[in-house]
Amino acid sequence: MRTNRDLLHSLPKVELHCHLDGCLRIPTIIEMAERDKVSLPTTNPDDLKKLLSVGEKRGSLAEYIKRFDVTLSVMQTPESLTRTAFELGEDAASENVRYMEIRYSPILHTKHGMTLGESVEAVRKGLNKAEKVFNIRCGIIICGIRSISPEASLQLADIALKYKNKGVVGFDLAGVEENFPAKHHREAFYLILNNNVNATIHAGEAFGPDSIHQAIHYCGAHRIGHGTRLKEDRGLMQYVNDHRIPLEVCILSNYHTKTVRSLKHHPVRFYYDQGIRVTLNTDNRLISNTTMTDEFMLAHTLFGFNLYDFREVTITAMKSAFMPYEARKKMIRSIADELEGDFGLMPEFFPESRTTKN
Repeated sequence: MRTNRDLLHSLPKVELHCHLDGCLRIPTIIEMAERDKVSLPTTNPDDLKKLLSVGEKRGSLAEYIKRFDVTLSVMQTPESLTRTAFELGEDAASENVRYMEIRYSPILHTKHGMTLGESVEAVRKGLNKAEKVFNIRCGIIICGIRSISPEASLQLADIALKYKNKGVVGFDLAGVEENFPAKHHREAFYLILNNNVNATIHAGEAFGPDSIHQAIHYCGAHRIGHGTRLKEDRGLMQYVNDHRIPLEVCILSNYHTKTVRSLKHHPVRFYYDQGIRVTLNTDNRLISNTTMTDEFMLAHTLFGFNLYDFREVTITAMKSAFMPYEARKKMIRSIADELEGDFGLMPEFFPESRTTKN
């Protein structure tokens, strides 16, 4: 079976790292701005797309994050959160994403008086509607923000606990890494872990492996968001591999934030060949102008990932999902049956260098 874009588009997929506020549709931004009387830099759709999507205009992680000022400006009401959550579910389902974890920080949506709880309820409403209409299941990950106070992270962790088993599946720490170490937020993660909630942390993106070390050893992260610079510490890389800690890899986003100097130098293939649990994700569909299909195409054209590799990456992502074990098993079985029945993709024997993957 020849690997091409149409085929990759139709494959079942699992996405674990996707920011709600980085995935809005341009027409939706313009409509919500008009409704809520929010001033935009431009209301021309093409110009707004050029402004918000990175393209070849690479910059630092801080410059990348600056674009969220625009999207967040129109996401300050429950109606806007419900709409954008539903539309993200629809967009993901359109390329056969079967399970998706959507992350956002409620504290960034309180500018006009919306409470943290109201924001979670609004996102839940949108995702629940998407689940009813489309063939997709969704979970919410609440994000603390590195550059906001540890007290705020603790407050957000408390909200995550309140909605545990009510749509929220995990807790994260996002934002600029340098000068904002994860260990300063460890009290929030103590609360999360002591109440049996899953944790993932952005680390090793714009800062070195020490950021990953803190995420795992200070904050108890079960997964690592990005982890691009893990290879700089071989001992830590071995630990991540030995303990089956998954990496939420976002190839194009890492290029846009200058985490890698060029796309061909991204370490995703190296990590995969080491047997590390690699998952593929978009990070931000609008800001990086990407889809899961695009990320799969990059992995195929740049790093030689074939259909059996995509089968493994997808099953690995589902194994790594913040979902109860029994439900996870059913989803894995359903995806495996689809891969076998529709695409003829059975589990493949891997070379000796990869026999430790499972």
